[in-house]
Amino acid sequence: MSGGGSGGGRVRVRHTHGEDITVTAANGTEILRYVYRPDPEAFESPKPYAHPVRTLAGHTVTGYRPHDHRWHKGVQMTASHLSGQNFWGGNSYVRGRGYLPLPDRVGSMRHDGFADFSAGAGRFAVTEHLTWIANGGAAWAREERRLTVHGVDEEAGAWALDWSIRLTNIRDAPLVFGSPTTAGREMAGYTGLHWRGPRDFTGGTVFGPDGGPGGGPGDSPGAGAGAGAGADAGAGSGAERLMGTQGPWLAFTAEHDETDAHSTLVFAHAPENLDPGSAIHPRTGSCAPTRPPWSPSPGRSSRSSPCRRRSPSPIGTGC
Repeated sequence: MSGGGSGGGRVRVRHTHGEDITVTAANGTEILRYVYRPDPEAFESPKPYAHPVRTLAGHTVTGYRPHDHRWHKGVQMTASHLSGQNFWGGNSYVRGRGYLPLPDRVGSMRHDGFADFSAGAGRFAVTEHLTWIANGGAAWAREERRLTVHGVDEEAGAWALDWSIRLTNIRDAPLVFGSPTTAGREMAGYTGLHWRGPRDFTGGTVFGPDGGPGGGPGDSPGAGAGAGAGADAGAGSGAERLMGTQGPWLAFTAEHDETDAHSTLVFAHAPENLDPGSAIHPRTGSCAPTRPPWSPSPGRSSRSSPCRRRSPSPIGTGC
């Protein structure tokens, strides 16, 4: 499957059934691999993820299973605190006790199938159906997810990924969304769409709409917005300045190992997401430009009441 035309650079798509979908630019660079095959590690909250994600120049801008946070896998949808369950993976934050290994709280997201594929005018889009499953096997929510690759511009060295979801509660009780902050840990409101950067992005620079940089060469790559086991790795002073703030977008730029090149990622809320609950939670080794995805603090989603979120992310090469 391929698409091209005046709307952007041509892309080629390959679907390996039961495994993954890859998107390759006209210059031969595989820019996105979306993996949906079942993950065997239950403690890592099995779920589909995008890795590797690359710039058009071929530089990888995602990390996968770092030794200190094995449940961090490229770009993935998460929910760190959902009605007592952990759809993030790894240790769970418990009020007054910190991070604890509680495998009976760790849920998963099951791939149920693809509804459609489309390609054309330099775009590729896929709609996926998933089920959010609590530990023990109960189905809690149905998700419709849509990924769109577009804006492939070889001259500018950039392309964009839109990630949107529509979530419907299928429990007989409300779904209550929260985060480590709502459970008592300050400045740790991470949940929702999460990006894990590669190890060589240590010390990268974070920018917000006001143009002010953050981060610096002393910052650790850490675990990003999902530090586990009580750790708060990667929290540099610049990232802390933007932690938990509101804004339409956040940019991250860093230099790669082995090659003389920088890459820049811009994480943007879709305009319809901008409400008093929208927040960004950056670290200088990875970033989660998210919030409890459908409510500002612990929030509720009633049965059969769908919630929607969309996040576009331009990815480019250069400083």
